[in-house]
Amino acid sequence: MSTYVSKEISDGLNAARIASLKKASRLRVEMGQEYFKVLRLWKDGFAVEAETTPRLRGLVDLYDGANHLYQCLIIASEDEAGEMRYEFKRNTVAADKAPLDFYREPDAPIALLGKDG
Repeated sequence: MSTYVSKEISDGLNAARIASLKKASRLRVEMGQEYFKVLRLWKDGFAVEAETTPRLRGLVDLYDGANHLYQCLIIASEDEAGEMRYEFKRNTVAADKAPLDFYREPDAPIALLGKDG
């Protein structure tokens, strides 16, 4: 029995695998004003479709739907099986408010009310 698979069949299997990953993933990467679907995400990087996504570089933002997850500095790693893989040089969790430079008591009042009169 031969384990040889023709190029056409291999390309078809890769295209079907990538289409399945694109359909299942809610993740996307934003560079400038453009968004691209993220196929896979792991601790040190992520992968996008190589054929439809231009080469990314520099500072990008990762989203899960509408939720901003990370702001990342990336470098291209490798192009394999229809995926372009990128590694994080820096990966910072996105926050919806500025960090405090002091300790806030958990039961502290939100605002102070003045007395009338």
